[in-house]
Amino acid sequence: MEATPQSIETGAPATREEIEARYHAEVEQNLKRNFAANLAHGLLGQTGFRLVTAPTFVPAYIYLLSGSEFMVGFALAAQWLGNALSSTLGATLIEHRKRVLSLGLLIGWGMRFGVLGLALSGYFLPPKWALGFACVFLMLYGLFNGIQAVIFNTLMAKVIPLRLLGRLTGFRNFAAGLTAAAVAYVGGKYFVEANALGNGYATTFLAAFVLTAIGLSMLMLVREPDQPEVRPRTNLFHRLRQIPSLLRGDKELSRFYIATAAASLGTLAVPFYILFAGEAIGLSGTNLGVLSIAFLLAQTGTNLLWGTIADKFGNRLVFLCAIGLWAVSTLMLLEAHSLLTLGVVFAGLGSGQGGFQNSTQNIILEFGTREDLPMRIAMMNTGIALMNAVGPLCGGLIAHALGFTAVFSISALMLAISFATVLFTVKEPRSRGLFH
Repeated sequence: MEATPQSIETGAPATREEIEARYHAEVEQNLKRNFAANLAHGLLGQTGFRLVTAPTFVPAYIYLLSGSEFMVGFALAAQWLGNALSSTLGATLIEHRKRVLSLGLLIGWGMRFGVLGLALSGYFLPPKWALGFACVFLMLYGLFNGIQAVIFNTLMAKVIPLRLLGRLTGFRNFAAGLTAAAVAYVGGKYFVEANALGNGYATTFLAAFVLTAIGLSMLMLVREPDQPEVRPRTNLFHRLRQIPSLLRGDKELSRFYIATAAASLGTLAVPFYILFAGEAIGLSGTNLGVLSIAFLLAQTGTNLLWGTIADKFGNRLVFLCAIGLWAVSTLMLLEAHSLLTLGVVFAGLGSGQGGFQNSTQNIILEFGTREDLPMRIAMMNTGIALMNAVGPLCGGLIAHALGFTAVFSISALMLAISFATVLFTVKEPRSRGLFH
């Protein structure tokens, strides 16, 4: 049974204001340590995971195993389906907990073992078996990622004040992008092209596992305060029944969810960026590395800009700029037929998608109170993941039947719908001042 917090001055039960004051004082006291730990975790974790999530290595690997655009879409859909199935579960696992770090570490290791399985299956299984297990391990990766995303975003919101979140995520992603670009070049040039350890793609995924494992260990340095208020423990299905009333109570939040879902459906083209480039200039290890660098360095270089804009003007503006850049770059891809022009377009794609990820991750904090934060994150992540699951599958069918022009045009249309929804129906949520 938990002890009731006591007032330092009187010894009586502490008031809500006193509990809040202690909470914020503890956050400020440990801010430097927690900022550094989250930065190190993000740097190494993002470096490794970008080798898995960048639209280069995994799609190229699945296509090498299968020779099928549909299977590329199917494998990516399996990953995002796992994510969609688990995000809301992540919220119900932590809403009643005053501390979430220990559970986050456990889930984090499960996610990383999905990446390790992807690597080991490539080393030890024949292509047909490796393809099947790649889909299984990508789904496993997605299942744990859905839970981890809710836990770690909630944790970061607890230990890093809102005034610094934009700069932290921007600088973290900036640093991670630099190292990921270097690792991607090594992966393409020296792992894939040289077929390192007998399977260059598996070696790249093994490197991703090692980097993310070290990054996860950095979170053990975090000093997490007790949450001042938590929801009573409840089961998953009870919380799911409460979602419609939460959406009815906040129309702008509902519209923002629609916008993020539409943008996420635009990812139906993502696995086929690299396949289109392969048709245009060939898919050598060097070209794979160069385009990966262009994508990741653009995410890197603009993350500092996105973070600065978010802190000064709000995440809504970042969302709009990023979605617009992503849509324009998607259409420009159809006219790119050299390594130089493809590199420029991949840079635009990386910048746009990076801004989208950063803005959605931070803007969701500002739509309501701290107690509902895990569920708000989970609902957004579920919608994004469902569209990311449906998108590649539909993209694979469309690419097979109608070609890349149709895929990229539909993607740009969905991004335009997302842009218009936020521009005309969602105001800057920071002005509400609801999130403490």
